[in-house]
Amino acid sequence: MSKKSIFYLGFFTVLALGFFFVLKAIIPGYGIRTFKVLNQVKPFTFTNQDGKLVSEQNVMGKVYVVEYFFTSCTGICPELNDNMKVIYEKFKNEPDFMILSHTCDPQTDSVARLKKYADSLGVTDNKWQFLTGTKESLYNAARVSYLLDDPKNNMENIDDQFLHTQFFALVDKNGKVRKKIYDGLKKKELRELEEDIAVLLKEPATQTRFSNNLFAN
Repeated sequence: MSKKSIFYLGFFTVLALGFFFVLKAIIPGYGIRTFKVLNQVKPFTFTNQDGKLVSEQNVMGKVYVVEYFFTSCTGICPELNDNMKVIYEKFKNEPDFMILSHTCDPQTDSVARLKKYADSLGVTDNKWQFLTGTKESLYNAARVSYLLDDPKNNMENIDDQFLHTQFFALVDKNGKVRKKIYDGLKKKELRELEEDIAVLLKEPATQTRFSNNLFAN
């Protein structure tokens, strides 16, 4: 290859890189990996471990991970929340990150019980919310919003149901469930989840934050 060819190759490589960085600087989110949208989270209202109401407005502008568990579980829940705590510790200083852990046993898991459970995990801030509400609303959110169970199960008698899942959902700043449903017991998928959280944190929010966000920083 001649010196002239090498010069032109280098020149156009630098030009292309410069063009990329200019676009990245002036267009929010340019050059960031994108994940497919699985679903849009429906409006909800639950009560957290501090007795405060939490709705979709409170997580607008946040990237958050969703799970279902119950405090008296001696099966998969302890391992799931040990794994979730690793994620919490990694991202708890990110202003736009949260975890929403919903009980699947609201009859047992009162606000006081959820508070005790949160304290046992060393959670003392608003980054990790433990939520309760009516069984119907909790299960409906799992199925219709977060895709953590088959929506067809909503047709069954709610009193005869018990939701027990090891899967996590990842929601972006605009309330959209993204990419996939993650197995909370598989280390490979947990690492993937951490990487995907980092990607979504870099994405801009296209919807306006609500001024009454009790978790605003």
